[in-house]
Amino acid sequence: MAEPAGEPRLESDMSPDQTSDQTSDQPPAGPGTFRRMDESTAEQWARIGAETMANQGRVADRVLGMLAGLASITDGFAVDQLTHSLQTATRAERAGASDEMVVAALCHDIGKYVSVPNHPRIAAEILRAYVSDEVYQVILTHQDFQGRHYYHHFSMDPEMRESYRAEPWFSLAERFADEWDQTSFDPEYPSESLAHFEPLVRKVFATPNRL
Repeated sequence: MAEPAGEPRLESDMSPDQTSDQTSDQPPAGPGTFRRMDESTAEQWARIGAETMANQGRVADRVLGMLAGLASITDGFAVDQLTHSLQTATRAERAGASDEMVVAALCHDIGKYVSVPNHPRIAAEILRAYVSDEVYQVILTHQDFQGRHYYHHFSMDPEMRESYRAEPWFSLAERFADEWDQTSFDPEYPSESLAHFEPLVRKVFATPNRL
């Protein structure tokens, strides 16, 4: 199994004291900036937009950091959540999935870095501004599609996916769930590394296509 890439240092790695010190030491708004949005100007927003795009690379940095952090989460599965994510993305890539779908497969469980119960929505919203609507919907609903394989153990409807049958992305969601995701808990599967996927992560998260 490929070793995970090193984890970038995140703000969440700091102690509470370090974080609060940074927050409290922020300088007041300087000349040319605003303290209230209802007093802002078009020129100020143009500068904000330019600086935001200049710093767009931090999005991929944070995503890669969160993915690396999944290595510490196993929660009873046969592999940790980073390994599962790498397996899922590797299967998608080897099956010829689009770049967006491969990155989405890699990130589909990234929400577990924060919270397991609502992890599909967390992952989907991280991806939403950077992928097509069909890819977004696949990640948003992937747990209901996965339900066919385990919901019966919880006395839940294993065919919950049928509520999405009329959607144009239904077949992609089925393929994701049945061929790539639910099969990716194998400690022996030869996955690609996180470093292998890093250029693709940086490509997909380089430019948002919607708010």
